Amino acid sequence: MKKAKRLEWMTLGWMSTVVVVMYLTMGASQAMKTAFFEDMLGLIPAITFLVAAHLEPRIPTRKFPFGYFKANTLAFFASAVVLTFLGLYLVFTNGSGLMKAEHPTIGAVTFFGETFWLGWLMIAALAYSVIPPVILGRKKQPIAKRLRDKVLYTDSLMQKADWQTGLAGIAGIAGIGLGLWWADSLAALIIAVSIVLDGVSATRSASAELLDGYPRELEGSGLSKEAKKVEDRLQESWPDAKIRLRESGRYIVAAVDGVAIPKGISAHETLPDDVPSWRLRRVSYTPTGKEGL
Repeated sequence: MKKAKRLEWMTLGWMSTVVVVMYLTMGASQAMKTAFFEDMLGLIPAITFLVAAHLEPRIPTRKFPFGYFKANTLAFFASAVVLTFLGLYLVFTNGSGLMKAEHPTIGAVTFFGETFWLGWLMIAALAYSVIPPVILGRKKQPIAKRLRDKVLYTDSLMQKADWQTGLAGIAGIAGIGLGLWWADSLAALIIAVSIVLDGVSATRSASAELLDGYPRELEGSGLSKEAKKVEDRLQESWPDAKIRLRESGRYIVAAVDGVAIPKGISAHETLPDDVPSWRLRRVSYTPTGKEGL
C-alpha cells in the first residue's frame, strides 16, 4: 500500500509536467487537444486513490459504523463517470469536426531567431508524454492485482491509454504535415473512443459494487473467481444455507443465511488456501430460514 501511494504521488508530479508541456504546444490540433484532456483526466484516478487510501484506515464512527472501506468504491465510481462523460464529449466534438471536413492548420514558430514548423514541437511534446505512462503503468499493475484495487488498476489502464494516445497524436500531426487533413481529427476520434470504452467498463464494475453486487474481477466486469471459491467453501460447510457475497472496496463480505451462529470458528477457517486471509472482511450468520428472506 505504501508503494502504491508513492507511485500515485509520482504520477501527480510527473503527469503534471506532461499536462503543462501539452498545453503550451497544442495549437489548433484536435489530436493534441484531445491528448491534453486525456492527460488531465489521468490525474483523477491518482487523486481519488490517495483520498480513498487516506479515508479507508479510519476507525468506524457513530455516523459510519461500518467504517470507510467503501471510500475506495466511491472513488472508483466517481473517476469512472467523469471518464465516460468527458470521453463522450470528445467523441462528439471530434466526430463533428471530421464530418464537417475541418482542415486544421499548424503554423510556424520562431525561437531565438530560428523559424520552424510548430508540428515538430507538438511531436516532441507527444513523445515526452509517452514516457511517464509506460513506466508508471507497468509498475502499478502488479501492485493493483495484489491489493485487488480497482482504482489503481483503472489508473494503470489509463496510463496505457495515455501512451497509445501519444503515438496516435504523433501520427495525426505527421498526417497534417503530409497534407492529410483528416488524419488529425481521425486520431483524436480514435483516442476519444478508447476513453469512452474504458469509462463504460469501469462504470459498470463500480455500479455493481455500489449496489452490493457480487464481487467482480479486477479486469473487467465478470464475476470474481476468488469470490466463487469462497462461496463454494461456505456452501460446502453449510449445504442447507443460502450464501450471499458482496464487495466492500477491496474486501469480500459474506452472509450465511439459515444457520445459527457457530461457536469457536474463525471466518478465515472457511477460506480456500489460494485466497489471501485479508480478502474476506466479514462473515455473518443468521438463523433466518430461506422463506423469511
